[in-house]
Amino acid sequence: DKRSAVMPMLYISQEEYGWVSPEGIEEVAVICEMDPTQVKSIAGFYTMYSEKTKGKYWLQVCTDLPCALRGADEFHKALKAELDVQEGGTTADGIFTVEHVMCLAACDKAPMLQCNFHFHESLDMDKMKTLIGEWRSEAAQKK
Repeated sequence: DKRSAVMPMLYISQEEYGWVSPEGIEEVAVICEMDPTQVKSIAGFYTMYSEKTKGKYWLQVCTDLPCALRGADEFHKALKAELDVQEGGTTADGIFTVEHVMCLAACDKAPMLQCNFHFHESLDMDKMKTLIGEWRSEAAQKK
């Protein structure tokens, strides 16, 4: 059944274009022989897909209740302040996009975040500032 390829195809589309665009949804729908509305609903449901452009580093902070009880809300606010970005926004230099998400299945390691599908757990702002510095350096080297 071609529909079973919808999630990998969305992932490939996102990797190719940096986000799941309306055109990408249409392409996946044709390949998987699905209605575009069905493909869009799948892309909108899972936090691994983004339907808008994002920075080079997509930072997703889990703020679900178990993580919130371990300081995730405060961490998320401090991260946005450190990067001078609003919720769901991208930094002026285009390097970081910050979002809160529900449940990344690492409740015992909160505060944590997912950066481009890689988990960073048991974070505090000192560790986060180190990571931000590393990512900024990496982004500058790739220009």
